[in-house]
Amino acid sequence: MSETAGKKPMTGARYCDLVWLAYLVLPDRGRRPRRIALARRIADAAVAGRPRAPRRRRTRVLRAAARPSWRLGVGLGPWLRALPVRLPDPALTRMLGRLHPDVRIAYVLRRLAGLPAYEVRDQLTELRVRDPAAVLAAAEAAPEPPARPEPFTPERLRPVRRRSLVPVTAGAALTATLVAALMATGTGGDGTAAARDVRLVVAAPDAWRRGARTLDAWPARGELAGDREFVRRALRAFAAATGDGSGPAYLLFAGRVGGTPLAVLRRGQRVVRYTGPDGPARVDAAGDAADVPLALGGGRYLLPPWDTAATTPDGRPVPVRAGVAGPVDPATPCGRGPLFDLHGPAGVRTIGDLGGPRPLALTYRPPTGPAATRLTGGGLNLWRRLGCVVPQPARPLTEAAAHDFWWGRLPRDAGRGDWACVRLAFAGGGTTAQSALLTPREVLATGWCDDRRPAAGTWWKMPDGHWGFLAAAGPGTMPGVDGKPPRVARRGRLLLVPGPTGSARPGAVYHASAH
Repeated sequence: MSETAGKKPMTGARYCDLVWLAYLVLPDRGRRPRRIALARRIADAAVAGRPRAPRRRRTRVLRAAARPSWRLGVGLGPWLRALPVRLPDPALTRMLGRLHPDVRIAYVLRRLAGLPAYEVRDQLTELRVRDPAAVLAAAEAAPEPPARPEPFTPERLRPVRRRSLVPVTAGAALTATLVAALMATGTGGDGTAAARDVRLVVAAPDAWRRGARTLDAWPARGELAGDREFVRRALRAFAAATGDGSGPAYLLFAGRVGGTPLAVLRRGQRVVRYTGPDGPARVDAAGDAADVPLALGGGRYLLPPWDTAATTPDGRPVPVRAGVAGPVDPATPCGRGPLFDLHGPAGVRTIGDLGGPRPLALTYRPPTGPAATRLTGGGLNLWRRLGCVVPQPARPLTEAAAHDFWWGRLPRDAGRGDWACVRLAFAGGGTTAQSALLTPREVLATGWCDDRRPAAGTWWKMPDGHWGFLAAAGPGTMPGVDGKPPRVARRGRLLLVPGPTGSARPGAVYHASAH
């Protein structure tokens, strides 16, 4: 592993270390002074109040910085006016910003802070990351940092506010509770008072024709959209589920799905699904993309109002009734992958389901030629295999764009192989990328890749029973590996480190890179 900026691992025990961690883990958006102000505010919240163990403080900082709430940017003045510090090279934060938030945490802790792998895995587990081992492997496979960040010094960093905000928050919560209790006393306590302040918004059927094509312009669809009592109950559930009885709620759908009544309401980037008094209301992150469908459940999808038809990837029509398509499921063993082609004013595009909270557009760029928004032939076959190995996203995605960066014959007469890099674009901004090796027998997830300068590597068991570390790089570059392999065989943009025989995967660790 590479040397870190400090002489010993940065554990996050000091306030200045917490600010350093928050600064590097924050998403790469906004100006640098605002970024350091947000990092200071996050660290201040972690050290405020009663003493906490360094590990717990670090966990709070990492959780808040990886997916920061918009509320952190409100009232940021005191932190913006704090003493300046020498900030890391912006090239580093740009590189970190291209990583998935979980991978970014692992990269900062392992590659920059110098923590041992077992401690990084424990930290990821504490943050409730789904697959800590895979995330750590992706961080290990990511490229070297463009610059080594110097640690922040305690002389320039002091908490801006040491007073705990708990009393203020508790007081506000108590006031809200008392008000809600008083209001419920006069209304029977069924949530009607909370819903009374929710403003129901229903877009006109032709709003999308006369204005911007946003989610706000989606009309309410479904046979229960005119059922006032059902919609009123859904509003009460919306207010209870979101914890906020004020502001607008956009009705997107009220109807029956597979015989079950369903209402879908939206505020901002969240949607609430209400299935009647016998089922709890569910809140999901949905993003704000208006040109991809919304999953209703049971293989049915609410389409953008400007899309006119849907067909399966092989050309068969998908039933569409009142803007709802389906039932349809991906034709893959894992139930993830291409769903259907949407036909609209901008042409035809393929929509897929990768197991996240919302479907997304799938594209493919072949080795030669432009990217295709409609999957056919090799692109469709590739995505039917890729869909089962691309990590399930925790946040809504708007697009997944795959391209082959290596293709050719595999060693030891193993047939043809393709190495793909998949760029994932998150709703609200930010991207990450994952790679996969497709062989005639299997598809192997091979960790993070730089979609502009791809390289990837993995241990692979060849048909003759021998293991080999296989690495490839994109056109115009050559693959390399670190870790001092004893012997390397090269063939064009493919590299092989011969390994032993046996059933167990070799323990040697190599990292692929492009040169």
